[in-house]
Amino acid sequence: MINLEELNPEQRTAVTTDERYVLVLAGAGSGKTKVLTTRMAWLIEQGIASPGGILAVTFTNKAAKEMLSRLSLQLPINTRAMWVGTFHGLCNRMLRSHYHDARLPQSFQIMDMQDQLSSIKRVLKLFNIDTEKYPPKEIQSFINNAKEKGARPSDLAPVDPMEAQSIELYHLYQQQCDKEGVVDFPELLLRCYELLRDHPAIREHYQRRFKHILIDEFQDTNNLQYKWLRILAGEQNCIFAVGDDDQSIYSFRGANVGNMEEFARQYAQGNIIRLEQNYRSYNHILHSANALIAENKDRLGKNLWTDRGHGEPLRVNELSTDREEAQWILEEAKSLINEGVDRKEIAVLYRSNAQSRAIEHAFFSAGIPYRVYGGLRFFERQEVKHVLAYLRLINNLDDDNSFLRVVNFPARGIGARTLENLTDAAQKIGCSLALAIGALNGASATKLAQFVGMIMTLKETAKVLTLPDLIQQVIHDTGIETFYQNEREGEERLENLQELVNAAQTFCIEESFESSSALEKVTIAANDDQAFPEQLSALDMFLSYASLEAGDNQAKYGEDAVQLMTVHAAKGLEFKVVFVAGLEEGLFPHENSLKTHGGLEEERRLMYVAITRAKERLYLSGAHERMLYGRSAYTTRSQFLEQIPDEHMKWLCPKTRSYSYSQANRVDTDAWQSAPTTTRKNPFQKGTSNLSSMGSGVQVKDQLFKVGSNVRHAKFGDGVIINLIGQGIEAQALIMFKGVGVKTLALGVAKLEVI
Repeated sequence: MINLEELNPEQRTAVTTDERYVLVLAGAGSGKTKVLTTRMAWLIEQGIASPGGILAVTFTNKAAKEMLSRLSLQLPINTRAMWVGTFHGLCNRMLRSHYHDARLPQSFQIMDMQDQLSSIKRVLKLFNIDTEKYPPKEIQSFINNAKEKGARPSDLAPVDPMEAQSIELYHLYQQQCDKEGVVDFPELLLRCYELLRDHPAIREHYQRRFKHILIDEFQDTNNLQYKWLRILAGEQNCIFAVGDDDQSIYSFRGANVGNMEEFARQYAQGNIIRLEQNYRSYNHILHSANALIAENKDRLGKNLWTDRGHGEPLRVNELSTDREEAQWILEEAKSLINEGVDRKEIAVLYRSNAQSRAIEHAFFSAGIPYRVYGGLRFFERQEVKHVLAYLRLINNLDDDNSFLRVVNFPARGIGARTLENLTDAAQKIGCSLALAIGALNGASATKLAQFVGMIMTLKETAKVLTLPDLIQQVIHDTGIETFYQNEREGEERLENLQELVNAAQTFCIEESFESSSALEKVTIAANDDQAFPEQLSALDMFLSYASLEAGDNQAKYGEDAVQLMTVHAAKGLEFKVVFVAGLEEGLFPHENSLKTHGGLEEERRLMYVAITRAKERLYLSGAHERMLYGRSAYTTRSQFLEQIPDEHMKWLCPKTRSYSYSQANRVDTDAWQSAPTTTRKNPFQKGTSNLSSMGSGVQVKDQLFKVGSNVRHAKFGDGVIINLIGQGIEAQALIMFKGVGVKTLALGVAKLEVI
């Protein structure tokens, strides 16, 4: 017997409604899974639907299993016959039953993303397509984006020759898949949609069977998934959609938050039930989230609340540097652990994966177990390991493991057979792979020689470059930078590589290698017992440091450890204590959000998700100065901190001004590039002649302008000076204006007021 008394009034209304179309706006921590499973149990118990007459769609297999587990506890039914699963899982089930009508072999195979990419590469090679002009990963993205919109090659109209060729490659790839009897993940959904669309008897069969369709995380549906739900529901069946438009954060995967608004307008037509009572957090946290998300437009609207009381205000701190921020997070976490908080109940969230490096370093150095949830630790990430392998080769050409890792990355046409022959030659001669190249001949030997020549050139360069500059050179000269620039999700990998440069810069400062070349040897005394100090270079020591930090300090699954993760990875999770780091303009919100329509609102939804992960205590932090491309760059406080009412926050540092500095617009902005070339040096590089220090400035008439000065302009409003170029009346100022961005103004002409 289902106990409806356990539900609050809104939950009970949702569970027992007899409306055909219902949209449940389920706020964070409002018990949406409980409502979904209880709704299913109630339909069965009341005889409104049989277990086989319900179809429930989730976004993860884990969520589907949890739903079935909860349902089996409420009712003594066999859940094995129920259709509960992900879009791809349910579509696969339908296609298996109707493989002939779907024009598929009975034993069709499903390709993962890597298999799909390999298949695309085969097509490009078969038709002699230039992979420089048409990178395989870009073609993969083009095909998948088209499929997720429900488009076949014949549905697409090219706007230029490049797109025409991409459409043709989509056609050739699909022909190959059909011939081999394989499908990729987007094809599962598209093929199933076409099956229902083109076969009335099959469509009507499933429409008669599934009278009740329930969908979880509705805000994350893409266009094709929504079309699939609509065609399956037909004109008579019921749709019970549960979601939260304020937590729609996956537009980069094709999710369309507009599906919720369209469903509310065309189907639900006022049948919107809002689950606003939160069972997770205290009111200071919830009211902060409400105030922040209220800045977004076109919301369906709701306000979270709890009867648990106000709790503690949000703790906010701004540190001088990102290293100090990481150290502060560590010290606060240690205090919490000493107070009895389990380490696994403490989460550190960040917008970008690259931010984890400084935080990991702090926890590693202190010996505090941590786990990077849903991702790899910094020094274990693929792109970082590639660059480290190049560095190891520069340091030691006989390192065969590193040689094999990068000899054909990025691709240089050096295949497995060539490497097999090279390995045989090296074993016969008794030398390293690099030294065995002379034993080969032909085109393969030439390619190998070119690779080794590049390494030797970088080795010579390393004698005059500092370690951070060497790493930057490796990223560029090896082709890694270009490779990731052409990759669909390469931006995050490039951010990690720039963070590797930052890590090297920090390492050199801490070890007093800042002005030394990467290969310059210095005397190192490892400990007091060492009789003969070693001669080591900055590169030697950095490679050892990277290996140690990639060691086994990360906790194993199940071990009590502090959780580190991106905000995206944190969705659906909750913790007693949450830290949100890097609250600076350009970082969170991310600078890319300003380039896309609706981008800033999605960033705000992401911040809303971050805030609502906290149950008891929430820390928000940022840094006045952050390492960027191996150099320190000033930052601006995130606008999100300005959008949370002061009564919900406790500042642990003086809140002296709304804006401090700017990182969002970097030293290579259009404004900076328009400055006179004679003075256009890196304004953030310490020691350059054009950098005005915090203690000095430029005097123009009766006003003194300094880096960090808050100023007001009649047209652009309030801003902060992030750099000064030149002297006297000819001086120019780079100013970050709130909501406008960086402008370069001549101080002798612009009517600026220091405030």
